[in-house]
Amino acid sequence: MSFSKRQLMLTGILYLLTLACAAPLFAAPTPNANAIATASPLATQAGHDILAAGGNAFDAAIAITAVLAVVEPYSSGIGGGGFYLLQEADSDSAVMLDARERAPLAATRDMYLDPLGEPVSGLSVDGVLAAGIPGIPKALATLASQYGGLPLSRSMRPAMDLAREGFPVTQHYRRMAGFRLSALRASAASGVFLHHGEVPALGHIIRQPDLANTLGVIATGENGFYQGKLAIALVEGVRAARGIWSLRDLAQYQVIKRVPVQGRYRDMTITAAAPPSSGGVVLVSMLNVLEQEDFTSLSVIDQVHWQIEAMRRAYRDRAEYLGDPDFISMPIDKLVSKGYARELHAQINPQQATPSSSLPVVTNEQEVRRSTGTDTTHFSVLDHQGNRVSATLSINYPFGSGFTVPGTGVLLNDEMDDFSIKPGTPNVYGLIGAEANAIVPGKRMLSSMTPTFVETDNGLLLLGTPGGSRIITMVLQAILGYESGVEADEIAGLPRLHHQYLPDRVQYERGTLDAALVDKLSARGHQMSEEQSVWGNMQLVHWNKKTGHLSVGTDPRGEGAARVKKVVDSSD
Repeated sequence: MSFSKRQLMLTGILYLLTLACAAPLFAAPTPNANAIATASPLATQAGHDILAAGGNAFDAAIAITAVLAVVEPYSSGIGGGGFYLLQEADSDSAVMLDARERAPLAATRDMYLDPLGEPVSGLSVDGVLAAGIPGIPKALATLASQYGGLPLSRSMRPAMDLAREGFPVTQHYRRMAGFRLSALRASAASGVFLHHGEVPALGHIIRQPDLANTLGVIATGENGFYQGKLAIALVEGVRAARGIWSLRDLAQYQVIKRVPVQGRYRDMTITAAAPPSSGGVVLVSMLNVLEQEDFTSLSVIDQVHWQIEAMRRAYRDRAEYLGDPDFISMPIDKLVSKGYARELHAQINPQQATPSSSLPVVTNEQEVRRSTGTDTTHFSVLDHQGNRVSATLSINYPFGSGFTVPGTGVLLNDEMDDFSIKPGTPNVYGLIGAEANAIVPGKRMLSSMTPTFVETDNGLLLLGTPGGSRIITMVLQAILGYESGVEADEIAGLPRLHHQYLPDRVQYERGTLDAALVDKLSARGHQMSEEQSVWGNMQLVHWNKKTGHLSVGTDPRGEGAARVKKVVDSSD
């Protein structure tokens, strides 16, 4: 028997169609294990438990967020906000869930100023007037309804149990409670987070039955927090303490899906938080400037010098241009462009520091308040299907405003301090701002939170960290470490330095720079300031697509846990 050319051709086409219908010719690689890194062993375990129960990375993110709200009240919570960078396994693009707090509708531009127009000390930080409208409860419902595979109530169960049964006080808890002792003593929070008005002893059990009940209400769905009896209790509690929340504030709150900022640094695709976070814009701007140099071949002093000068300029632009995209127009395309980076690069003297005062003026420098930057929290999740989450959450200063709404267990944020309460007046992290970040009713305050994806043909890195104004520069240095070949599980421990335009000084962790290098940098005109404390609490996940290996990293400065767990086949 012989076949004609036509018959052979038809046979070949039918064969290829059969293969195509049976399975993909080239299946996309998947991690084939689950990886989680968080600031708390309890949160990491909860995330893995949810994955083992059939949930995906987004269900795990719900469990982790809720558990962190219970066990890290100094860092994040139901009364706070944050940014979730998400990407589904079958999608080519990421999305950012903007769960940032909003200014109450009764807020005013000068609400934290005295009759002479000067900031009232502590008013934007301590107490109920410092609190924006929270976004985390709405984010949990959004994750469950649009991305998760489990009921919201199932994913939140570990947090509800922990709130009722309690968790033991750690050394870090004691440090944060001691730091905010006076603010906690001033409200109902004292009866929950302190013991007889004092910092609890190590191992003391913190139980939060009111919060457990509130979590149960939130677990019922979309509007549990923002309407009904809980909403009424929140508003009445806030207003009784001379706050300005209204039921309309809660009813109007929405999580917004935004397109993340994306850029290229050599062979890496950088995806990071978009405004109202300044993180992605500032990060990509700095990387674009450094890309103009053969960075890895530079001497150590030149690497540090170029980092400082890139930081200085990106933070200057942050102060002038960035804010809530729903309220102001920003030249983001320009700020993240390679052409603009070449302009900035051309302004840098490779052998001499540029005084911040010589750059285009945003505002005059003032004395700053400072924080060590261990509050706020971050977690990274990659599930075995390839779904990914990088999320940074906050209530701002440790223990937020220090105010817990009576009967609800909800500790409120003090994110209103992240607005520019007066042009040129720094917030608690020393960041100054202009009118772009001024207080407006319903507006979202500018943030530095920088959840990030870094992807190449061969690898994927999910990372982020707390640290106030220093968050973005920590992520920058992690990416530079990744580029230079530092193992993924060691990136979180890299030493750190920081410059933020004003104040005009280089802050660096104790031991980051040796004395000889400090002297050389000082000779170039840099004002050097060694910090006695450490900062940050980075949590990261890395997937080597080439080998299939998953690795995780948790910051040695913190008390977190990072684990990879293989998927157990229930059919075995």
